Amino acid sequence: MTYPGSRPPRLRVVAIGDADSFVKWAAHLVDRVDDISQHLLLVQTPLVVSDAQKDAALAGTRFAGDPRSVTRIAFADVVDWLASDVPDVVVLAGRAPFVRLMSRQIDRLSRRPVVVSGLPGMSIPALRGALEYRRHCDLMVVHSRREVAAYARLGRAIGVTVPVALATLPFAHRTSERTGGTDLVFAAQALVPAARDDRRRIAEILRLAAVADPARRVVVKLRSRPGEVEAHQERDGYTELLENAPDNLVFSFAPMAEALATAEGLVTVSSTAAIEAMAAGVPVIALDEFGVRPELLNGVFADSGLLGGADDVVARRFRHPNPRWATTNYFHDPRDSRWWEQTQRLVAQRRRGTLPARTVPRARGGALHEAWHRRNVLGAEDRSISGRMAGVIVTPVIALLASVKRRRGAVVPDAMAADFTLAQSPVVEPVGRLVGTRPRL
Repeated sequence: MTYPGSRPPRLRVVAIGDADSFVKWAAHLVDRVDDISQHLLLVQTPLVVSDAQKDAALAGTRFAGDPRSVTRIAFADVVDWLASDVPDVVVLAGRAPFVRLMSRQIDRLSRRPVVVSGLPGMSIPALRGALEYRRHCDLMVVHSRREVAAYARLGRAIGVTVPVALATLPFAHRTSERTGGTDLVFAAQALVPAARDDRRRIAEILRLAAVADPARRVVVKLRSRPGEVEAHQERDGYTELLENAPDNLVFSFAPMAEALATAEGLVTVSSTAAIEAMAAGVPVIALDEFGVRPELLNGVFADSGLLGGADDVVARRFRHPNPRWATTNYFHDPRDSRWWEQTQRLVAQRRRGTLPARTVPRARGGALHEAWHRRNVLGAEDRSISGRMAGVIVTPVIALLASVKRRRGAVVPDAMAADFTLAQSPVVEPVGRLVGTRPRL
């Protein structure tokens, strides 16, 4: 009962994640909301953050100052934990198969929370799989007006209706004053570019930049230390490619905000770190040494004024973004970020019984296919007999089907012009890389 002058109870928000970039996104997204009760569940999967990755991801949030607000948990215990905690809102933060698997668990709850999911960084082009795997969430969060429009158009094209909400990229804090730094910070990415020769070329560019000015550092910002894992599997890591680097070329595993504090400028191919840098007043070079194309995920930088080549990196000719581009891409008026208001309305609807549950249907391949979905996310953490069978029997079939789809699935030109694609993701990872029993080093 609410008495005159009393305040309604704070909403309970639980974020559920595993991999580093998603944990960072969810923690900062939730932390930007005032007057809530918050908790973070880290589900044990092959991608789950190490303690060091967790600390870097949570830096600057209320989670960092309250260890009791973060819980590591086995997948088998998630339903009981949620049933006991009874959150109003659950934020699912993981790769698309992780979101679908956790949505299945939420379907088992007698009191269903509002389910929010989203993407942890720049998401142009809008990808079919990203939307389809989140179609059973109540709300999907993206971070620019351009992305809202792209996912809305993609949804209409494939017949998937998911409310899409706008939020300011949560860890891109605007900084009005900046003292300046001297480091060239390179934001490394696990998958982009993919070819070993291209990664060697980037390593050589960074080496040349270091040699050109021995008095200033070149900092290669990495997200995982040796033995740690990321959301995506890295091949040809920069620690290997830069084994004999000059003394002023160094590696950093610090939070990005800490690396930017001493940065003169940031270089990347297509990392969301570029947005974090711009928000902090740090100029950027979006490296176009290999062109601008879907598999590099750098089409978003077209017309930004940020694209530059190797000579620009070596000479440290950093740039600030075109203001018109910035307004459409990630630097909208903060008052336009209404994802939390939309979430609150959904909570009110759920309490009134007027918000239907978006339940995940059974997999078309039956129980064995569902076991494969579970095994694909949990890897060796899934110790069930059905999971092991699915890993052996279903994985080759899925890999074959995916190969056929990729050969047939050319990018639709009109769709790409509209910032979305109906084709398979342009960034390819091995199907079922987590399904086997590869140990975590």
